[in-house]
Formats: sequence, structure tokens, C-alpha cells
Amino acid sequence: MISRKKFLCRSVAGVAGCCAALGHSLSVDAGQAVSPPPATADRDKEFIQNWLADLMEAIDREPDESVKARLVGACGRACFERHEFKRNWAVQGRGDADKLIAALQANFEVWREGGRVHVRYGAVSKGCYCPAARYRPARPGDIHCYCSRASHQAVWETALGHPVRVDLVESVRRGGKTCHFVVHVAA
Repeated sequence: MISRKKFLCRSVAGVAGCCAALGHSLSVDAGQAVSPPPATADRDKEFIQNWLADLMEAIDREPDESVKARLVGACGRACFERHEFKRNWAVQGRGDADKLIAALQANFEVWREGGRVHVRYGAVSKGCYCPAARYRPARPGDIHCYCSRASHQAVWETALGHPVRVDLVESVRRGGKTCHFVVHVAA
């Protein structure tokens, strides 16, 4: 038989352990994992960067340019879906190219020439704005630009409700001074 003193000591220890565990779990946001130690986070970041570089190089080795554009372009369309600010441009310009131009002018140089709309990231850009591209060296014919092109295409097609063609005029990653796209819309 257990003595009253041992029973109380074990009970207090058990309750203290439960309180400590509860306190720790409450200090972490619901659904969030505990952050890994910095060394682990750095290793994970490096692993992900290398994995993405390997993936992009594998896609870049594909001989068919249309396959490269389709694969990387899927990321650009997903970026449009993922980021509310991009979807908001389409909402602001719904059904009206001129309204979309006005919405985009808050972030870009945008002007219309008949049935073509130019979207430019300033006369000179400081670099690529995509966080996914920051850790990979730029190169001529860089396939990452298919992502940006598809993201702009998704904005315009969603806003106008019909397919549009988007051409890449120049990009920083491909050696240009800025990123510049031309959207072909009906006049």
C-alpha cells in the first residue's frame, strides 16, 4: 500500500508535469510547429535551395521550350492564386483593361499602345523580385521568367475573362535592365 505522503508527492509531480506541457503547448500557436534550432533551419534552407536549383536545372535541360514554359508557368499561375494582392488587381480591373491598367500602375509602369499593354518594372530594376529566384544565378534565357510571364497572364485573363498572350520583352534575370512584358488585348 502506498503512503499518503508518496501519493501526494507523485500527484503534485504529475500535475506539475502536465501544467508544464500545457504551458508549452499554449505558447505555440495552434497548428504551428515548434521552430527548429537555427542550425537545423539553415540546413533545411540550404537543402531546399539546392533542391529547387536541381529542379530548375532539370527543367532547363528539357529540349522543348514549350514544355519549360508550361512547367514553370504553372508556378506563375499558382503564385497568382496564392497571393491576394495579385487577385485584387484582377478584381479591380474586372471586365475593363483600362481599370486593370490603373490598378497595376500602383506597382508598375503601365501604358497602352492600341491593343498592346506594356507592363514594366521601372526603367531600371534593382534585381528579380521573386524570392524563389534569389538564390540561383541568373542566366541568358533564364526559365524563371516564364513564371513571371504566366503570373501576369493569369491576372489579365482573370480580369478580362478571356485568353491573352503575354510576351517577355526583357528581364533582369536574362541580362536586361528591367523586366518588361507586353500583354496583347483587344483594341
